Amino acid sequence: MRIVIALGGNALMRRLDSMTTEVQRKNIEIAARAIAPLAAEHSIVVVHGNGPQVGLLSLQADAYRGAEPYPLDVLDAGTQGMIGYLIQQELRGLLPPECQVTTLLTMILVDPDDPAFGNPTKFVGPIYSKQDADKLAGEKGWSFRQDGESWRRVVPSPKPRAIVEIQPITWLLDRGAVVICAGGGGIPTMHPAGGGPAILGVEAVIDKDLAGELLARDVGADLFLMATDVDGVYLGWGTPQARRLGQVSASELADRPFAAGSMGPKVKAAVNFAGKTGKRAAIGALDDIAAIVAGTASTNVVA
Repeated sequence: MRIVIALGGNALMRRLDSMTTEVQRKNIEIAARAIAPLAAEHSIVVVHGNGPQVGLLSLQADAYRGAEPYPLDVLDAGTQGMIGYLIQQELRGLLPPECQVTTLLTMILVDPDDPAFGNPTKFVGPIYSKQDADKLAGEKGWSFRQDGESWRRVVPSPKPRAIVEIQPITWLLDRGAVVICAGGGGIPTMHPAGGGPAILGVEAVIDKDLAGELLARDVGADLFLMATDVDGVYLGWGTPQARRLGQVSASELADRPFAAGSMGPKVKAAVNFAGKTGKRAAIGALDDIAAIVAGTASTNVVA
């Protein structure tokens, strides 16, 4: 079975965790220990989020007088290498020497006219109080939205249209490698307005679940698994009536509203994958990966 596993940025660096390499490595170790046994029986692709990490890197220029922040596409590339390296390192230590693990920098094309550029929704970086968020909005021109009881920066998150490196990704999978790719939703790129083969970077962060769903279809995945910091999709989240969904059809789930900056993209990705391929998509906790593959945990979305 070919499985695409999307690891949420908030699962690798949980909401209240200290934003350190040590903390992130511990969370990645949990994921690696769940993923490694699957590689003996299945073809595995790992996609990861980068919301907390790309936001942290965007703040580092403040430490240098006269420095300017790198554009988001360059920071997306940086987080692909940084997080991919940590995942690759942990998996390498758990897999037999003959099993190859590789991280591939992945560019993904987006539409320059995507309405997301005028409506930022993708959470990046740490949480702030309302007072601090308002101050940064004034100083840096950033957009903020409420995330739970706190506030976080939001950036444009255009829809992924095509994966530039899909051919080498498929080559590696066909040769038995565990492939880490499309990290952070991929590096957002587009062709110049005048046409031609050149590829230009875009100031955005693509949602990794939507990128993972496109990747899962392109590589012919049998299961698209989104691992996050909750054990499934809940109706009435945050209320006494909250109820986790077990198995649900794509058509039933498609009509239910979910938050655009958090569960919304996961649900949309699951509905798209199950509806277009007739195969299973799942949303659940990082610790439950093995049980999710077995079909005994999480929210499972079927055609």
